Amino acid sequence: MIDYSGKHVLVTGGGVGIGRGIAEAFAAAGAHVFIAEIDPQRAADVAAAIPSADVIVCDVLDRSVPAMLAERIDAKAGRLDVLVNNVGHFVHALPFAMLSGDQADEILDVNLGQLLRMTAAMLPLLRKSAPGSSIINVTSIEAYRGIPYCSVYAAAKAGIAGFTKSLALELAPEGIRVNDIAPETTDTPQVALDVMIPPENRANADKWIPLGRFGRPEDCAGAALYLASPLASWVTGTAIHVDGGALAAAGWTRTPSGEWTVVPMVTGNGLKIPGQ
Repeated sequence: MIDYSGKHVLVTGGGVGIGRGIAEAFAAAGAHVFIAEIDPQRAADVAAAIPSADVIVCDVLDRSVPAMLAERIDAKAGRLDVLVNNVGHFVHALPFAMLSGDQADEILDVNLGQLLRMTAAMLPLLRKSAPGSSIINVTSIEAYRGIPYCSVYAAAKAGIAGFTKSLALELAPEGIRVNDIAPETTDTPQVALDVMIPPENRANADKWIPLGRFGRPEDCAGAALYLASPLASWVTGTAIHVDGGALAAAGWTRTPSGEWTVVPMVTGNGLKIPGQ
């Protein structure tokens, strides 16, 4: 286990799913974790699970919140070693022509805009821990491939990937590393597999995910622990695809007999589009 004793970590959206998995992993490794969580019940649950954590109930879309969080962290810790920008949301899965301007704006802000604002607010605290501090942005496999009916979502996630690489270059002279984690479908409360992917398609997960299963929060947590650690001291501006090999497969699927083919065997990921 990597030792994070004496380190201070902020995880946004840390009350559930991937964010909670990451928060719990850092806490288990000895870090003092700050958690930003919008839902009061989830905040209470994670506070009970990680008694040492500082859990702040807040909405990161509120433009006053990043500065508030920075003030809280500065007052308590005086610096920040790791920022995990985890908040994001898979909303408004519609053909592009059906999206309203307000819906597109919401997708962009919840997945990209708030991440930019949070990073800007935390940078002075990260500089206090430099060299050696780290930013980890949670994006999506959809940043690196196309996804029909989710073009603005994919654009936002691709924006995170571009931001990660570019900011990594800017901050490298200061010894602050910036990387991203790009998961495939992960079984969390936010990703309602029961609704999004019918049972017949869930049973075929091994046909399009080479490692044969959907992701779990602990998969991303392991990647985050590595990226923030000295083991990754020469790793910046890159992505870890926590996807069971799905991106590497690049459209290849397995037949019922186990042979690989590019002839589709399943219908996408089974995502149901309203009105279709």
